[in-house]
Amino acid sequence: MIDVHVHLGQLRFGDPGMTVSTMLRWMDRNEIDQAVVMAVEVPEELDYLVTTRELLKMTKRHRDRLHPLCAVDPRHRYPGQFDPYPILEEHMSQGCVGYGENLCGLPVDDPMQQRVYEACDRLGISVTMHIDWWINRDKPGLPGFEQMVKTYSRVKWIGHAQYFWREISAKVPRKESYPKGPVVPDGRLDELFGKYKNLYADLSAGSGYNAITRDPEFGLAFLKRWKDRLMFATDKLRKVQDTSMIEFIRNADISKDAFEGITRKNAERVFGLG
Repeated sequence: MIDVHVHLGQLRFGDPGMTVSTMLRWMDRNEIDQAVVMAVEVPEELDYLVTTRELLKMTKRHRDRLHPLCAVDPRHRYPGQFDPYPILEEHMSQGCVGYGENLCGLPVDDPMQQRVYEACDRLGISVTMHIDWWINRDKPGLPGFEQMVKTYSRVKWIGHAQYFWREISAKVPRKESYPKGPVVPDGRLDELFGKYKNLYADLSAGSGYNAITRDPEFGLAFLKRWKDRLMFATDKLRKVQDTSMIEFIRNADISKDAFEGITRKNAERVFGLG
């Protein structure tokens, strides 16, 4: 199994977070072979940063199991003067396997963000997108995000977090981040997956788990329907943390082909692992 969304280092005040050794031991206990590790280079969601440079050093001896992503803050320098391409190109040459986590507190289609997307498009890499009420914010139905997916078509977009996953239902509450109850069919996620072959999603955190389990029959059908676009993930960042997705996906009533795609093969394809 490959977990496509974990974190290393201290990100929250008072919580030391996961070291390389604690992460590897946790992976061994849960029979997770490899993990994709997020860089955090913006201040919005968390207390501390874990930069790409730090991440490259932390994972250097364990690249057979821990695969770093790279990130930048698109607000660097004066407006219009920051070119992220050479930085991201260098990070990729040093061992990164994609871009993420995008946690920037700007509109999802902000021009500064698009400089980053353009660089990722030139490099043909993935971008892991956290979307909530402030980070990569968008209108209901994700029209701005859809335009980015359409415009930067060489990017492998990976949707994640509350305001992405609540769009699994055609009926989306105005301010609720973790909607409960039955899913109304024909939600935006089904529409977007149907239109864009470069769109993927990770099943991490409470948002992914809630979306798939709030309506068990619909969630199981969604896993089967998009078995080539969904990727197993936990968003592991603390020693003590609910990672119910591990048990859920192992026991889900899906085919062997779907299980292997969601837990390994899609990640190998999106991040160039193997």
